[in-house]
Amino acid sequence: MESKQQKEYTLEEVAQHNKEGDVWIVVDSRVYDVSKFANLHPGGAAVLLVDTIVGKDATEAFFGLHRQEVLFRPQYARLQIGTLKGKQPQIKPLAADALSLVPYAEPSWLTPGFSSPYYNEGHRRFQRAMRKLVNEVVLPDAITCEENGRRISQHVVEKLAETNIIGMRLGPGKYLKGRTLLGGVITPEEFDHFHELIINTELARCGTRGYMDGLLAGDVIGLPPVVNFGSPELQAKVVPDVLAGKKFICLAISEAFAGSDVGGMQTYAYKDGNEWVISGTKKWITNGTFADYFTVGCKTEGGYTVIFVPRSDGLSTKPIKTAYSATAGTAFVTFDKVRVPLSNTLGKEGKGISVILSNFNHERWMILSTSLSTQRLIVEECLKWSQQRQAFGRSLNAQAVVRAKLAQMIARVESAQSWLENVTHQMNNMSYDEQSEKIAGAIALLKQYVTNTGRATAEDAAQIFGGRSITQTGMGKLVENYRRTSPYDAILGGAEDVLGDLGVRQALRRMPKNARL
Repeated sequence: MESKQQKEYTLEEVAQHNKEGDVWIVVDSRVYDVSKFANLHPGGAAVLLVDTIVGKDATEAFFGLHRQEVLFRPQYARLQIGTLKGKQPQIKPLAADALSLVPYAEPSWLTPGFSSPYYNEGHRRFQRAMRKLVNEVVLPDAITCEENGRRISQHVVEKLAETNIIGMRLGPGKYLKGRTLLGGVITPEEFDHFHELIINTELARCGTRGYMDGLLAGDVIGLPPVVNFGSPELQAKVVPDVLAGKKFICLAISEAFAGSDVGGMQTYAYKDGNEWVISGTKKWITNGTFADYFTVGCKTEGGYTVIFVPRSDGLSTKPIKTAYSATAGTAFVTFDKVRVPLSNTLGKEGKGISVILSNFNHERWMILSTSLSTQRLIVEECLKWSQQRQAFGRSLNAQAVVRAKLAQMIARVESAQSWLENVTHQMNNMSYDEQSEKIAGAIALLKQYVTNTGRATAEDAAQIFGGRSITQTGMGKLVENYRRTSPYDAILGGAEDVLGDLGVRQALRRMPKNARL
Protein backbone atom coordinates (compact mmCIF):
# COMPACT_ATOMS: atom_id res chain seq x y z
CA MET A 1 0.00 0.00 0.00
CA GLU A 2 1.36 3.45 -0.96
CA SER A 3 2.34 5.52 2.06
CA LYS A 4 1.13 9.05 2.59
CA GLN A 5 4.64 10.40 2.00
CA GLN A 6 4.92 8.55 -1.33
CA LYS A 7 1.60 9.65 -2.81
CA GLU A 8 1.78 11.85 -5.90
CA TYR A 9 -0.46 14.80 -6.70
CA THR A 10 -0.89 17.05 -9.70
CA LEU A 11 -0.81 20.84 -9.38
CA GLU A 12 -4.50 20.80 -10.30
CA GLU A 13 -5.25 18.57 -7.30
CA VAL A 14 -3.24 20.81 -5.02
CA ALA A 15 -5.05 23.87 -6.34
CA GLN A 16 -8.39 22.53 -5.05
CA HIS A 17 -7.19 23.02 -1.46
CA ASN A 18 -7.13 26.79 -1.46
CA LYS A 19 -9.32 28.11 1.32
CA GLU A 20 -9.21 28.65 5.06
CA GLY A 21 -9.30 25.30 6.87
CA ASP A 22 -8.14 23.47 3.75
CA VAL A 23 -4.69 24.70 2.72
CA TRP A 24 -2.15 22.82 0.65
CA ILE A 25 1.08 24.22 -0.73
CA VAL A 26 4.06 22.96 -2.73
CA VAL A 27 7.68 23.61 -1.82
CA ASP A 28 10.40 22.03 -3.94
CA SER A 29 7.98 19.47 -5.42
CA ARG A 30 6.91 18.40 -1.91
CA VAL A 31 3.21 18.70 -1.16
CA TYR A 32 2.25 19.92 2.32
CA ASP A 33 -1.11 19.99 4.05
CA VAL A 34 -0.82 23.05 6.30
CA SER A 35 -4.51 23.33 7.13
CA LYS A 36 -4.10 22.73 10.86
CA PHE A 37 -0.69 24.39 10.98
CA ALA A 38 -1.92 27.67 9.45
CA ASN A 39 -3.08 29.13 12.76
CA LEU A 40 0.26 28.18 14.35
CA HIS A 41 2.34 29.80 11.63
CA PRO A 42 4.70 32.37 13.20
CA GLY A 43 3.64 34.93 10.61
CA GLY A 44 -0.06 34.22 11.04
CA ALA A 45 -2.50 32.24 8.92
CA ALA A 46 -2.96 35.12 6.50
CA VAL A 47 0.55 34.57 5.12
CA LEU A 48 -0.45 31.15 3.83
CA LEU A 49 -3.75 32.33 2.36
CA VAL A 50 -2.45 34.85 -0.16
CA ASP A 51 -3.26 34.09 -3.79
CA THR A 52 0.35 33.39 -4.79
CA ILE A 53 0.77 30.69 -2.11
CA VAL A 54 -2.43 28.87 -1.19
CA GLY A 55 -2.95 25.85 -3.45
CA LYS A 56 0.10 26.74 -5.51
CA ASP A 57 3.82 26.09 -5.88
CA ALA A 58 5.18 28.34 -3.16
CA THR A 59 8.83 27.39 -3.57
CA GLU A 60 10.04 30.85 -4.52
CA ALA A 61 8.05 32.52 -1.76
CA PHE A 62 9.25 29.98 0.83
CA PHE A 63 12.94 30.47 0.07
CA GLY A 64 12.44 34.21 0.09
CA LEU A 65 11.60 33.89 3.78
CA HIS A 66 13.13 30.68 5.14
CA ARG A 67 16.42 28.82 5.21
CA GLN A 68 16.30 25.31 3.74
CA GLU A 69 16.91 23.78 7.18
CA VAL A 70 13.30 24.67 8.05
CA LEU A 71 12.08 22.11 5.51
CA PHE A 72 13.77 19.29 7.39
CA ARG A 73 12.71 20.12 10.93
CA PRO A 74 10.57 17.23 12.21
CA GLN A 75 7.58 19.43 13.11
CA TYR A 76 7.39 20.69 9.54
CA ALA A 77 8.55 17.57 7.69
CA ARG A 78 5.57 15.64 9.03
CA LEU A 79 3.21 18.07 7.28
CA GLN A 80 4.34 16.61 3.95
CA ILE A 81 1.67 14.40 2.39
CA GLY A 82 3.36 13.57 -0.90
CA THR A 83 5.13 14.96 -3.94
CA LEU A 84 4.19 16.49 -7.27
CA LYS A 85 3.50 13.92 -9.92
CA GLY A 86 6.54 13.26 -12.10
CA LYS A 87 8.74 15.58 -10.05
CA GLN A 88 11.60 14.93 -7.64
CA PRO A 89 12.67 17.33 -4.86
CA GLN A 90 15.91 19.08 -5.71
CA ILE A 91 16.86 20.15 -2.19
CA LYS A 92 17.90 17.41 0.19
CA PRO A 93 19.80 17.39 3.48
CA LEU A 94 23.53 17.27 2.89
CA ALA A 95 25.66 14.50 4.34
CA ALA A 96 27.49 15.64 7.47
CA ASP A 97 30.85 15.54 5.65
CA ALA A 98 29.61 16.98 2.33
CA LEU A 99 31.39 19.81 0.58
CA SER A 100 29.51 22.84 -0.69
CA LEU A 101 29.22 23.11 -4.47
CA VAL A 102 28.74 26.87 -4.34
CA PRO A 103 31.70 28.55 -6.09
CA TYR A 104 34.26 29.91 -3.60
CA ALA A 105 32.40 28.39 -0.65
CA GLU A 106 35.36 26.07 -0.12
CA PRO A 107 39.07 26.84 -0.47
CA SER A 108 40.36 25.78 -3.87
CA TRP A 109 42.14 22.66 -2.60
CA LEU A 110 38.69 21.23 -1.75
CA THR A 111 37.17 22.20 -5.09
CA PRO A 112 36.80 19.32 -7.61
CA GLY A 113 39.33 19.61 -10.41
CA PHE A 114 41.72 21.86 -8.48
CA SER A 115 45.08 20.87 -7.02
CA SER A 116 47.35 22.27 -4.34
CA PRO A 117 51.05 21.94 -3.49
CA TYR A 118 50.26 21.96 0.23
CA TYR A 119 47.64 19.29 0.83
CA ASN A 120 47.71 15.52 0.35
CA GLU A 121 45.13 12.75 0.63
CA GLY A 122 45.74 12.55 4.38
CA HIS A 123 44.64 16.17 4.71
CA ARG A 124 41.52 15.41 2.70
CA ARG A 125 40.61 12.43 4.89
CA PHE A 126 41.22 14.57 7.93
CA GLN A 127 38.99 17.36 6.58
CA ARG A 128 36.09 14.99 5.88
CA ALA A 129 36.26 13.50 9.35
CA MET A 130 36.55 16.92 10.96
CA ARG A 131 33.57 18.35 9.10
CA LYS A 132 31.46 15.35 10.04
CA LEU A 133 32.35 15.73 13.72
CA VAL A 134 31.67 19.47 13.68
CA ASN A 135 28.28 19.10 11.98
CA GLU A 136 27.13 16.22 14.15
CA VAL A 137 28.57 17.16 17.55
CA VAL A 138 29.76 20.76 17.70
CA LEU A 139 27.28 22.72 15.57
CA PRO A 140 24.10 21.81 17.51
CA ASP A 141 25.81 22.81 20.76
CA ALA A 142 27.20 25.98 19.18
CA ILE A 143 23.74 27.15 18.13
CA THR A 144 22.28 26.48 21.58
CA CYS A 145 25.14 27.98 23.62
CA GLU A 146 25.54 31.02 21.38
CA GLU A 147 21.96 31.90 22.27
CA ASN A 148 21.83 30.98 25.98
CA GLY A 149 25.39 32.04 26.82
CA ARG A 150 26.23 28.88 28.75
CA ARG A 151 29.62 27.22 28.73
CA ILE A 152 30.37 24.65 26.03
CA SER A 153 28.56 21.43 26.92
CA GLN A 154 30.56 18.74 28.67
CA HIS A 155 29.70 16.07 26.10
CA VAL A 156 31.36 18.25 23.44
CA VAL A 157 34.43 18.72 25.66
CA GLU A 158 34.64 14.96 26.10
CA LYS A 159 34.39 14.38 22.35
CA LEU A 160 37.11 16.94 21.66
CA ALA A 161 39.29 15.22 24.24
CA GLU A 162 38.53 11.71 22.97
CA THR A 163 39.50 12.68 19.42
CA ASN A 164 42.48 14.69 20.72
CA ILE A 165 41.30 17.86 19.02
CA ILE A 166 42.14 19.79 22.19
CA GLY A 167 45.76 18.72 21.79
CA MET A 168 45.86 19.17 18.03
CA ARG A 169 44.72 22.78 18.37
CA LEU A 170 48.08 23.52 19.99
CA GLY A 171 49.83 22.48 16.78
CA PRO A 172 52.36 19.67 16.20
CA GLY A 173 54.25 18.72 19.33
CA LYS A 174 55.45 16.11 21.79
CA TYR A 175 52.12 16.14 23.63
CA LEU A 176 50.53 14.29 20.68
CA LYS A 177 52.97 11.38 20.78
CA GLY A 178 51.22 8.03 21.19
CA ARG A 179 47.75 9.53 20.86
CA THR A 180 45.00 8.52 18.43
CA LEU A 181 44.07 11.54 16.34
CA LEU A 182 40.48 11.97 15.17
CA GLY A 183 39.76 8.26 15.37
CA GLY A 184 43.02 7.28 13.69
CA VAL A 185 42.53 9.20 10.43
CA ILE A 186 46.18 10.27 10.67
CA THR A 187 49.09 9.56 12.98
CA PRO A 188 50.81 12.05 15.30
CA GLU A 189 53.86 11.85 13.05
CA GLU A 190 51.79 12.97 10.04
CA PHE A 191 50.08 15.84 11.85
CA ASP A 192 51.21 19.28 10.70
CA HIS A 193 50.03 22.89 10.74
CA PHE A 194 47.79 22.29 7.71
CA HIS A 195 45.84 19.72 9.73
CA GLU A 196 45.59 22.31 12.48
CA LEU A 197 44.43 24.88 9.91
CA ILE A 198 41.70 22.44 8.85
CA ILE A 199 40.53 22.17 12.47
CA ASN A 200 40.30 25.96 12.77
CA THR A 201 38.56 26.26 9.43
CA GLU A 202 35.93 23.64 10.13
CA LEU A 203 35.13 24.85 13.65
CA ALA A 204 34.67 28.42 12.42
CA ARG A 205 32.10 27.29 9.84
CA CYS A 206 29.57 27.18 12.69
CA GLY A 207 29.33 30.95 12.31
CA THR A 208 28.97 31.44 16.07
CA ARG A 209 31.76 33.79 17.12
CA GLY A 210 31.20 33.80 20.88
CA TYR A 211 31.02 30.02 20.99
CA MET A 212 34.20 29.83 18.89
CA ASP A 213 36.07 31.49 21.74
CA GLY A 214 34.13 29.45 24.27
CA LEU A 215 35.26 26.30 22.46
CA LEU A 216 38.29 26.21 24.78
CA ALA A 217 40.23 28.95 23.01
CA GLY A 218 41.76 29.53 26.42
CA ASP A 219 43.48 26.16 26.12
CA VAL A 220 44.97 27.13 22.77
CA ILE A 221 46.55 30.32 24.11
CA GLY A 222 47.00 29.47 27.79
CA LEU A 223 48.59 26.02 27.63
CA PRO A 224 51.53 26.59 25.20
CA PRO A 225 53.55 28.61 27.75
CA VAL A 226 53.22 25.67 30.15
CA VAL A 227 54.23 23.21 27.43
CA ASN A 228 57.15 25.32 26.18
CA PHE A 229 58.40 26.96 29.37
CA GLY A 230 57.04 25.02 32.35
CA SER A 231 59.12 22.60 34.41
CA PRO A 232 58.70 18.88 33.64
CA GLU A 233 56.95 18.46 37.00
CA LEU A 234 54.47 21.23 36.24
CA GLN A 235 53.83 19.89 32.75
CA ALA A 236 53.15 16.41 34.11
CA LYS A 237 50.66 17.83 36.58
CA VAL A 238 48.80 20.17 34.25
CA VAL A 239 49.01 19.14 30.58
CA PRO A 240 47.29 15.69 30.73
CA ASP A 241 44.22 17.02 32.55
CA VAL A 242 43.81 19.95 30.16
CA LEU A 243 44.15 17.75 27.07
CA ALA A 244 41.65 15.32 28.62
CA GLY A 245 39.10 18.10 29.10
CA LYS A 246 39.15 17.64 32.87
CA LYS A 247 40.62 21.09 33.52
CA PHE A 248 40.40 24.40 31.64
CA ILE A 249 43.13 27.00 31.30
CA CYS A 250 43.20 30.59 30.07
CA LEU A 251 45.76 33.27 29.24
CA ALA A 252 45.60 36.29 31.55
CA ILE A 253 47.67 39.10 30.04
CA SER A 254 45.33 42.00 29.17
CA GLU A 255 44.50 44.65 31.76
CA ALA A 256 42.50 47.86 31.76
CA PHE A 257 45.75 49.76 30.99
CA ALA A 258 47.58 47.00 29.10
CA GLY A 259 45.99 45.59 25.96
CA SER A 260 48.20 45.47 22.85
CA ASP A 261 50.79 47.26 25.00
CA VAL A 262 51.68 44.21 27.09
CA GLY A 263 54.54 46.14 28.68
CA GLY A 264 51.96 48.24 30.50
CA MET A 265 50.92 45.41 32.81
CA GLN A 266 50.43 46.45 36.44
CA THR A 267 49.53 43.12 38.07
CA TYR A 268 52.39 42.66 40.51
CA ALA A 269 54.10 39.59 41.98
CA TYR A 270 56.72 39.57 44.73
CA LYS A 271 58.61 36.76 46.42
CA ASP A 272 57.85 35.62 49.93
CA GLY A 273 60.06 32.64 50.77
CA ASN A 274 59.38 29.92 48.19
CA GLU A 275 56.20 31.55 46.90
CA TRP A 276 55.03 34.27 44.57
CA VAL A 277 52.39 36.61 46.02
CA ILE A 278 50.26 38.09 43.22
CA SER A 279 47.93 41.10 43.35
CA GLY A 280 46.18 42.98 40.55
CA THR A 281 43.50 42.59 37.92
CA LYS A 282 43.13 41.24 34.39
CA LYS A 283 40.42 42.16 31.91
CA TRP A 284 38.79 40.62 28.82
CA ILE A 285 40.14 37.18 29.69
CA THR A 286 38.67 34.56 27.35
CA ASN A 287 37.32 31.48 29.20
CA GLY A 288 38.22 33.17 32.49
CA THR A 289 34.80 32.63 34.05
CA PHE A 290 35.17 28.85 33.98
CA ALA A 291 38.97 28.38 33.91
CA ASP A 292 40.70 26.22 36.51
CA TYR A 293 44.16 27.49 35.60
CA PHE A 294 45.49 30.93 34.64
CA THR A 295 48.69 31.70 32.73
CA VAL A 296 49.40 35.14 34.14
CA GLY A 297 51.69 37.95 33.05
CA CYS A 298 53.06 39.80 36.09
CA LYS A 299 55.30 42.72 36.84
CA THR A 300 58.15 41.54 39.10
CA GLU A 301 61.29 43.06 40.56
CA GLY A 302 63.47 41.71 37.77
CA GLY A 303 61.08 42.62 34.94
CA TYR A 304 57.97 40.91 33.60
CA THR A 305 57.43 37.26 34.52
CA VAL A 306 54.83 34.69 33.45
CA ILE A 307 53.43 32.58 36.29
CA PHE A 308 51.09 29.60 36.29
CA VAL A 309 48.25 30.16 38.77
CA PRO A 310 45.55 27.60 39.72
CA ARG A 311 42.16 28.95 40.81
CA SER A 312 42.29 29.35 44.59
CA ASP A 313 41.32 31.61 47.48
CA GLY A 314 42.07 35.18 46.58
CA LEU A 315 41.48 34.62 42.87
CA SER A 316 38.01 35.67 41.75
CA THR A 317 36.35 36.09 38.37
CA LYS A 318 33.26 37.84 37.18
CA PRO A 319 31.77 37.92 33.69
CA ILE A 320 32.17 40.93 31.40
CA LYS A 321 29.16 41.69 29.24
CA THR A 322 30.29 42.11 25.65
CA ALA A 323 28.69 42.36 22.22
CA TYR A 324 29.12 38.64 21.64
CA SER A 325 27.82 35.61 23.49
CA ALA A 326 28.61 35.00 27.15
CA THR A 327 29.49 31.44 26.14
CA ALA A 328 33.02 32.80 25.52
CA GLY A 329 33.41 33.16 29.29
CA THR A 330 34.98 36.63 29.03
CA ALA A 331 36.09 37.60 32.53
CA PHE A 332 37.44 40.27 34.81
CA VAL A 333 39.96 38.51 37.06
CA THR A 334 41.08 39.75 40.45
CA PHE A 335 44.21 38.50 42.26
CA ASP A 336 44.20 39.39 45.96
CA LYS A 337 47.52 38.23 47.40
CA VAL A 338 47.28 34.90 45.61
CA ARG A 339 50.13 32.57 46.57
CA VAL A 340 51.75 30.04 44.23
CA PRO A 341 55.11 28.21 44.41
CA LEU A 342 58.12 29.76 42.69
CA SER A 343 58.29 26.52 40.70
CA ASN A 344 55.19 27.75 38.84
CA THR A 345 57.33 30.28 36.99
CA LEU A 346 57.10 29.81 33.21
CA GLY A 347 60.44 30.56 31.61
CA LYS A 348 63.02 32.72 33.31
CA GLU A 349 62.16 35.30 35.90
CA GLY A 350 62.15 38.75 34.31
CA LYS A 351 62.01 37.29 30.78
CA GLY A 352 58.23 37.05 30.58
CA ILE A 353 57.85 39.36 27.61
CA SER A 354 59.68 36.84 25.38
CA VAL A 355 57.37 34.08 26.67
CA ILE A 356 54.31 36.21 25.89
CA LEU A 357 55.50 37.33 22.45
CA SER A 358 56.48 33.83 21.34
CA ASN A 359 52.96 32.70 22.21
CA PHE A 360 51.35 35.53 20.23
CA ASN A 361 52.39 34.23 16.81
CA HIS A 362 50.38 31.03 17.13
CA GLU A 363 47.45 32.85 18.73
CA ARG A 364 47.28 35.39 15.92
CA TRP A 365 47.56 32.67 13.30
CA MET A 366 44.64 30.86 14.95
CA ILE A 367 42.52 34.02 15.09
CA LEU A 368 43.09 34.93 11.46
CA SER A 369 42.47 31.32 10.37
CA THR A 370 39.06 31.21 12.02
CA SER A 371 38.25 34.75 10.93
CA LEU A 372 38.98 33.93 7.28
CA SER A 373 36.92 30.75 7.43
CA THR A 374 33.91 32.66 8.74
CA GLN A 375 34.44 35.34 6.11
CA ARG A 376 34.30 32.64 3.44
CA LEU A 377 31.10 31.31 5.00
CA ILE A 378 29.58 34.79 4.61
CA VAL A 379 30.59 34.85 0.95
CA GLU A 380 28.73 31.56 0.48
CA GLU A 381 25.67 32.98 2.25
CA CYS A 382 25.69 36.03 -0.02
CA LEU A 383 26.07 33.98 -3.20
CA LYS A 384 23.11 31.82 -2.22
CA TRP A 385 20.93 34.70 -1.12
CA SER A 386 21.68 36.83 -4.18
CA GLN A 387 20.42 33.97 -6.34
CA GLN A 388 17.21 33.17 -4.47
CA ARG A 389 16.17 36.66 -3.37
CA GLN A 390 13.83 38.35 -5.84
CA ALA A 391 13.81 42.15 -5.94
CA PHE A 392 12.54 44.52 -8.62
CA GLY A 393 11.29 41.51 -10.55
CA ARG A 394 14.59 39.61 -10.76
CA SER A 395 17.27 37.94 -8.69
CA LEU A 396 19.56 40.18 -6.66
CA ASN A 397 22.57 38.94 -8.60
CA ALA A 398 21.05 40.45 -11.74
CA GLN A 399 22.01 43.83 -10.26
CA ALA A 400 25.48 45.01 -11.30
CA VAL A 401 26.08 46.68 -7.95
CA VAL A 402 25.47 43.38 -6.15
CA ARG A 403 27.81 41.51 -8.48
CA ALA A 404 30.47 44.16 -7.83
CA LYS A 405 30.18 43.57 -4.07
CA LEU A 406 30.42 39.82 -4.59
CA ALA A 407 33.54 40.29 -6.73
CA GLN A 408 35.26 42.20 -3.96
CA MET A 409 34.22 39.68 -1.32
CA ILE A 410 35.54 36.76 -3.37
CA ALA A 411 38.83 38.54 -4.11
CA ARG A 412 39.38 39.20 -0.40
CA VAL A 413 38.97 35.61 0.76
CA GLU A 414 40.92 34.09 -2.12
CA SER A 415 43.89 36.42 -1.72
CA ALA A 416 43.96 35.91 2.05
CA GLN A 417 43.70 32.14 1.61
CA SER A 418 46.78 32.08 -0.60
CA TRP A 419 48.75 34.19 1.85
CA LEU A 420 47.61 32.08 4.79
CA GLU A 421 48.61 28.82 3.12
CA ASN A 422 52.05 30.23 2.31
CA VAL A 423 52.57 31.30 5.94
CA THR A 424 51.33 27.90 7.15
CA HIS A 425 53.82 26.18 4.85
CA GLN A 426 56.61 28.25 6.39
CA MET A 427 55.44 27.24 9.87
CA ASN A 428 55.76 23.60 8.84
CA ASN A 429 59.36 24.20 7.90
CA MET A 430 60.49 26.34 10.82
CA SER A 431 61.16 25.71 14.47
CA TYR A 432 59.17 27.49 17.16
CA ASP A 433 61.99 30.03 17.61
CA GLU A 434 62.47 30.52 13.87
CA GLN A 435 58.79 31.36 13.46
CA SER A 436 59.14 34.18 16.00
CA GLU A 437 62.22 35.51 14.23
CA LYS A 438 61.20 35.16 10.60
CA ILE A 439 57.41 35.27 10.19
CA ALA A 440 56.02 37.12 13.22
CA GLY A 441 55.75 40.19 11.01
CA ALA A 442 54.05 38.31 8.18
CA ILE A 443 51.51 36.80 10.59
CA ALA A 444 50.86 40.26 12.06
CA LEU A 445 50.33 41.80 8.61
CA LEU A 446 48.14 38.91 7.50
CA LYS A 447 45.98 39.20 10.60
CA GLN A 448 45.57 42.91 9.94
CA TYR A 449 44.59 42.17 6.33
CA VAL A 450 42.10 39.41 7.15
CA THR A 451 40.35 41.30 9.92
CA ASN A 452 40.23 44.52 7.92
CA THR A 453 38.77 42.82 4.85
CA GLY A 454 36.43 40.89 7.13
CA ARG A 455 34.75 44.06 8.30
CA ALA A 456 34.44 45.25 4.71
CA THR A 457 32.83 41.94 3.79
CA ALA A 458 30.49 42.21 6.78
CA GLU A 459 29.26 45.61 5.58
CA ASP A 460 28.83 44.41 1.99
CA ALA A 461 26.92 41.37 3.22
CA ALA A 462 24.66 43.62 5.29
CA GLN A 463 23.74 45.58 2.18
CA ILE A 464 23.01 42.39 0.24
CA PHE A 465 20.83 40.95 3.01
CA GLY A 466 19.16 44.24 3.91
CA GLY A 467 16.97 44.15 7.00
CA ARG A 468 17.67 40.46 7.49
CA SER A 469 21.30 41.32 8.31
CA ILE A 470 20.25 42.88 11.61
CA THR A 471 18.05 39.98 12.69
CA GLN A 472 19.56 37.28 14.91
CA THR A 473 17.33 34.51 13.50
CA GLY A 474 16.25 33.43 10.04
CA MET A 475 17.85 34.11 6.68
CA GLY A 476 20.45 36.61 7.80
CA LYS A 477 21.42 35.14 11.17
CA LEU A 478 25.00 34.30 10.15
CA VAL A 479 25.51 37.71 8.58
CA GLU A 480 24.14 39.42 11.69
CA ASN A 481 26.48 37.43 13.93
CA TYR A 482 29.48 38.12 11.72
CA ARG A 483 28.77 41.82 11.34
CA ARG A 484 28.37 42.20 15.09
CA THR A 485 31.40 40.16 16.06
CA SER A 486 33.97 40.60 13.25
CA PRO A 487 35.55 43.57 15.10
CA TYR A 488 36.65 41.11 17.82
CA ASP A 489 39.17 39.55 15.46
CA ALA A 490 40.58 43.01 14.77
CA ILE A 491 41.31 43.51 18.48
CA LEU A 492 41.99 40.14 20.13
CA GLY A 493 45.61 39.04 19.93
CA GLY A 494 46.73 42.58 19.09
CA ALA A 495 44.89 45.50 17.54
CA GLU A 496 45.06 45.92 13.77
CA ASP A 497 47.12 49.12 13.69
CA VAL A 498 49.60 47.78 16.22
CA LEU A 499 50.08 44.59 14.20
CA GLY A 500 50.48 46.50 10.94
CA ASP A 501 53.21 48.58 12.53
CA LEU A 502 54.84 45.44 13.96
CA GLY A 503 54.94 43.83 10.53
CA VAL A 504 56.54 46.85 8.90
CA ARG A 505 59.06 47.32 11.72
CA GLN A 506 60.16 43.69 11.37
CA ALA A 507 60.60 44.22 7.63
CA LEU A 508 62.63 47.38 8.21
CA ARG A 509 64.96 45.55 10.58
CA ARG A 510 65.83 43.17 7.76
CA MET A 511 66.37 45.86 5.14
CA PRO A 512 69.82 45.50 3.52
CA LYS A 513 72.10 48.39 4.46
CA ASN A 514 73.03 48.90 0.81
CA ALA A 515 69.46 48.91 -0.56
CA ARG A 516 69.12 51.92 -2.89
CA LEU A 517 66.84 52.92 -5.75
